[in-house]
Amino acid sequence: MNEQSSIIPTGRQEFDRELGRLEAELILMSGLVEKAIFDALQALKNRDIDRSQRVIDEDDHIDETELEIERYCVELIRRQSPMAGDLRRIVASLQIAGELERIGDYAEGIAKISITMGSQPPLKELIDIPRMGDMAVSMLKRSLEAFISRDADSVRTISVELENEDDEVDDLYAKVQADLMELVKSNPDNAERATYLMWVAHNVERVADRAMNIVERALYQATGEFVSGSTQIEPTAE
Repeated sequence: MNEQSSIIPTGRQEFDRELGRLEAELILMSGLVEKAIFDALQALKNRDIDRSQRVIDEDDHIDETELEIERYCVELIRRQSPMAGDLRRIVASLQIAGELERIGDYAEGIAKISITMGSQPPLKELIDIPRMGDMAVSMLKRSLEAFISRDADSVRTISVELENEDDEVDDLYAKVQADLMELVKSNPDNAERATYLMWVAHNVERVADRAMNIVERALYQATGEFVSGSTQIEPTAE
């Protein structure tokens, strides 16, 4: 976005173009955080300290993008006074940008853990944590696809599928914790290195949770229904 984007044209067609630009910025931001998670986990696995540092440095770009989206959403609301579906679309975009920024923070956290570990290898071969990462990033991509589609039936279908995948991520997280605790029991000297990997696994598990938050925002945009956990709030009349 540039300074010209603060000048919001009038007319439905132009407003739709502005909303499209907003979604394009969200897609760009999503790509940045997906790359950050992938790079952070690869750097951890390969003990690539330089790559971990780049993840940390590049988090500033993610933060700046989130702020640009926030300003743009506020400006759209201020100038256009959108109603009903348009307002939901902007509010959901604002919320999703916040979720993406937090995912970027998780990637940064993994990178910082990797640097703290130094040159020592992980306590155990990294298999389940990268699997968690692949699943979480896939969930993130599909949650954004649901948001962009704005199709109620499609969003509901994806939401159910992602709930099942989130359960799988949770199961892997529990397995990682159990495996690491066994290694600590067998040798208490493993406690510090086990803790590092538990922190990493926790961050990855939270990525999946944030993806679920995004698909909830997608449902809100498409239908006006707001789902939080197991609670569903029906839409108000427009």
